[in-house]
Amino acid sequence: MPDQAPDSISTRPASPLPEGPGIVLWCHSLWQFWRPHTVVGTALSVIALAVIVLTPISGPGPLGVLSLMGLTLAACLLGNLYIVGLNQLEDIEIDRINKPHLPLAAGEFSLGQGRWIVAIAGLGALGLATAGGPWLLATVGLSLALGTAYSLPPLRLKRFPFWASFCILAVRGAVVNLGLFLHFSDRLGQPLIIPGRVWALTLFMLGFSLAIAWFKDIPDIEGDRRYGIRTLSLQLGQLPVFRLARAMLSLCYLAMMLAAVGLGQVNRPFLALSHGGVLVLFWWVSRRVRPTSTRPLAALSYANFYQFIWKLFFLEYLLFPLACWWA
Repeated sequence: MPDQAPDSISTRPASPLPEGPGIVLWCHSLWQFWRPHTVVGTALSVIALAVIVLTPISGPGPLGVLSLMGLTLAACLLGNLYIVGLNQLEDIEIDRINKPHLPLAAGEFSLGQGRWIVAIAGLGALGLATAGGPWLLATVGLSLALGTAYSLPPLRLKRFPFWASFCILAVRGAVVNLGLFLHFSDRLGQPLIIPGRVWALTLFMLGFSLAIAWFKDIPDIEGDRRYGIRTLSLQLGQLPVFRLARAMLSLCYLAMMLAAVGLGQVNRPFLALSHGGVLVLFWWVSRRVRPTSTRPLAALSYANFYQFIWKLFFLEYLLFPLACWWA
């Protein structure tokens, strides 16, 4: 989702372009346009859901699994590019304040180039999803629809805290996890019944995505205020929203530890202990957040902490499949 894009504040310098021929510079700009942390998150979610479906069955063979995962991954990554790219097309002026290193804001891509990339990505995602089957098409199509409503006028739901959060948690929390599980189950000939462990992962990611939606706007209040994006951070203040998002994430981890006791087809001790350990790490790092600190080695800014939250997001898509694998 476009939500998942802010990872800097206005004081962050633009990252230097690599030296090399034009194609190298263009690919570097495309990679930044694609928002690398969202690429990693999307890829891990696809792989994790495939592993969860495959765990209790023998599978169709390595070649068939790789082909299925490759098609699914390509469709989802192109959909990701469409969503984050569209958000950047609509937020060029805001990004010049909040995220001046992004390709459109920095002038590395023209508006026309950005539009072509987004259009090709959207059409490619829908085309591959159609070839992948009805559940993949539903997953990608619904994600693209919500991403469009989030960024594009006249709806531009990102202007409203409730609807902005809804778009983010709907895609990252529900659509991706439930849709991909049903897609892989359908393609692998499994019953289209969502088990408890997948509901647990989905509910965890719903809460996690809501926390991301709150965390992401904390560093970007300057540009959001100037262009009338009424985020929760502008309405309540940065510190209250930080504490609220921290409480939400803590609740997610505690809930998963409790749920582990009754879940089937998971390694319960590993699931509970791993999430308890991550919760302790999360609180230890959160105590280091000092936006105005003059000791950068001893403190984290809101923007740096937001990137740490994304690392925890990646980690969940490693821990949960492992718990299923070791059941």
